[in-house]
Amino acid sequence: MPDKTIFQRIIAREIPSTCVYEDDVCYAFRDINPQAPTHILIVPKKLIVRLNDASPADQSLLGHLLLTAARIARDLNLGRGYRVVINSGADGGETVPHLHLHLLAGRSLRWPPG
Repeated sequence: MPDKTIFQRIIAREIPSTCVYEDDVCYAFRDINPQAPTHILIVPKKLIVRLNDASPADQSLLGHLLLTAARIARDLNLGRGYRVVINSGADGGETVPHLHLHLLAGRSLRWPPG
């Protein structure tokens, strides 16, 4: 059996995290290496390695992740603005092979990123 990703281990409570939100589909927690004052990771409980590996059957799950990001932003009073990011592949900044969303806020986020 292949090793679990760090996110699978966090979801399984094998590694501690600061949970912000959880439901049957996803788990959201504070990033331990935040890139903004608010940096939440929203991870589906179903393992999808990266966005390119998602299938049409994952459409509802992907929409759920985005709506969860908006819900968390409302709950955290991020009305001034926030950014949602999905990194995919090495050149896209992916460091964990498990699809996840970054919810970043709490400072002015510049464009272009990177």
